[in-house]
Amino acid sequence: MSTINPFGKDVITVRTDLCGKELSLEINRVGFRSTASVLARYGDTVVLATAMVGKAPTHGMDYFPLSIDYEERFYAAGKISGSRFVKREGRPSDDAILIGRLIDRPIRPLWPKGYRNEVQGVTTVLSMDPQFRPDMVAMIAMSAAFMLTGAPFDGPIAGLRVGLVDGKPVAFASSDQLENGILDLVVAGTKDGVMMVEAGANEATEEQVIETIEFAHKAMQPAIALQEELVAKVGVTKQEYDLVKPNEDIQAAIDAWIDGKLGAKLRQPYPQRNQLVDDLRTQMREHFAAELGEELFADQKNDYEDAFTMALHKDVREGIVKDNVRPDGRPMTEVRPLSSEIGFLPRAHGSSLFTRGVTQAMNIVTLAPVSYAQLLDTMERDDDQKRYMHHYNAPGYTVGEIKRLGSPGRREIGHSALAERALLPVIPSEADFPYAIRSVTEIMSQNGSTSMAATCSSCLSLMDAGVPLKSPVSGIAMGLMLDGDKPYILTDIADAEDFAGDMDFKVAGTASGITALQMDMKVHGLPVAILKDALMQGKVGRAHILEHMISVIAKPKTALSPYAPRVEAIMINPDKIREVIGKGGETINKIIAETGAEIDIKDDGTVMISSPDTKSIEAAIAWVKSITAEPEIGKIYVDAPVVSVMDFGAFVQIMPGKDGLVHVSEMSEERVNKPSDVVKEGDKVTVKLVAIDDRGRLQLSMKAAAREQNDKQ
Repeated sequence: MSTINPFGKDVITVRTDLCGKELSLEINRVGFRSTASVLARYGDTVVLATAMVGKAPTHGMDYFPLSIDYEERFYAAGKISGSRFVKREGRPSDDAILIGRLIDRPIRPLWPKGYRNEVQGVTTVLSMDPQFRPDMVAMIAMSAAFMLTGAPFDGPIAGLRVGLVDGKPVAFASSDQLENGILDLVVAGTKDGVMMVEAGANEATEEQVIETIEFAHKAMQPAIALQEELVAKVGVTKQEYDLVKPNEDIQAAIDAWIDGKLGAKLRQPYPQRNQLVDDLRTQMREHFAAELGEELFADQKNDYEDAFTMALHKDVREGIVKDNVRPDGRPMTEVRPLSSEIGFLPRAHGSSLFTRGVTQAMNIVTLAPVSYAQLLDTMERDDDQKRYMHHYNAPGYTVGEIKRLGSPGRREIGHSALAERALLPVIPSEADFPYAIRSVTEIMSQNGSTSMAATCSSCLSLMDAGVPLKSPVSGIAMGLMLDGDKPYILTDIADAEDFAGDMDFKVAGTASGITALQMDMKVHGLPVAILKDALMQGKVGRAHILEHMISVIAKPKTALSPYAPRVEAIMINPDKIREVIGKGGETINKIIAETGAEIDIKDDGTVMISSPDTKSIEAAIAWVKSITAEPEIGKIYVDAPVVSVMDFGAFVQIMPGKDGLVHVSEMSEERVNKPSDVVKEGDKVTVKLVAIDDRGRLQLSMKAAAREQNDKQ
């Protein structure tokens, strides 16, 4: 039985083949009161995308009020949250926030400048095929929903997540293929160009990345054509709208006043240029306040500020396009001055300060036992954990503003993830370095590309902490100005170039290849050829920064901080885990209390013992070994207590829970009439394990032990 639409509309479905599976887009089955809603199906994955568009501009806003969210539902994966106390979905996970940003980034630039109607997009995963991530299905569904609203969205777009399997690009690769491959790349684009690229890589080459981008853009075209088919089939009515445009008279007044005050006069290194711009802005306010009167200027102040900013952006672009000179006077490929230091926080396990121009990032690394790893409980992840964690903070003072402090926003979470992704491929395995690692970047000052500064400072701090990275990693932000079809690629962009430019592109990697990549276009798509040029120019910039970093610390320190915990790992028989833990944890808690060491036991029998004090570790290891050790034939046990004396011999304990019989004939080279003539209960004796019978009984000999010790002497 089909669903009845209360508005009398027929369910409309369109279908196409996308990378070997059917993709369908369906409307009028659910979401009756939204501006538009689309059900997207791909395999067993089903995503609902709803779009709401305000009917009039929102007054008093100087930005486009667009929000896009990605909603995870545990039921989509057939799961109930593993949290003991909270079973319903609450605050979105970091993964959900990052995917929401991923969908937002290629969509946001495709709305006209000055559009101020409030727009909300929500994608909800209703069913999830575990073979691949549902994020790209959500992106396609969201684009289709916006296309159906009739709002001025210049789509459609589509996205694909692609991995390299046996050197060849594969769309909708499985989680295992992405994790074990050298590239996990997301590409979003329109029919004509690429809008966004994001990647994590294990030292992939620039050529491999470009080849995969080209593959993805071509492979996504059926999803774009399907959306166009749906729009044509529905017959979407275009929405009437007004744009909030700059006041042309005010812009003309600003342009006339500022004439002759920009150009070469402002081309000074940062922070001198920032101060000149601030002084000029103050002069502008004073001039027009005097000309118009304080009250009238106050009413129109935002318009004058916007016009002043537009004039600055225009001057930046003209300087680059006409004179090939950047706002601070640098050539196109020059990196700002670099300086760094390590180990300046005495109690930190590792610390660094990375400065590039006015941008400065402090990083602090903390090491802990693996048991401190972050447990992940999301729709896609099941009992997973994160051993390497990067966190990024950037308070208002870093941009010279007063802002309330609060929990991390979407930008902070995004920058955290990008820098974390850049270092993850070079983090040593748990077997090689059995620690949980937390890296925190505290931004001290911002003037462009703090996420790449966070990457560089993290790398320096990790090496200062003695984390044996496989290779050092550097990162750089690139920019682009388009003059018609001619691109001007900028190395190491600052804020002024970012705000006035057409692309923001960040790339991180080692000397061997790329580890993380993020490209965002502000124009309506770019050809792959331009992205290739930007990647190759970025490679040179990365190498320059890496050379500087290596001059500060060439390789990880061989010794940990005296304040960092030491971790030793031993293997025990998994069947012995219960004995180490004891009833209700009694045994393990006693070991922890008496030695001062922390103990973490894994199901495979790995026992992690940690403490800043080596003696504590040694004592705990000895204790665990005494519990789990197995009797060894031929081994001599010293100071073994006599637990009972019988007529035929004595029982001696060679380890906890392991007693063996010393027969009267094995007590001495001389004849012994009664065992009690030689030993009594509580005596400490030296014995040798000579045999274990088929019933597991231990046969001990005091005589053989004495003979062997005498031979050694």
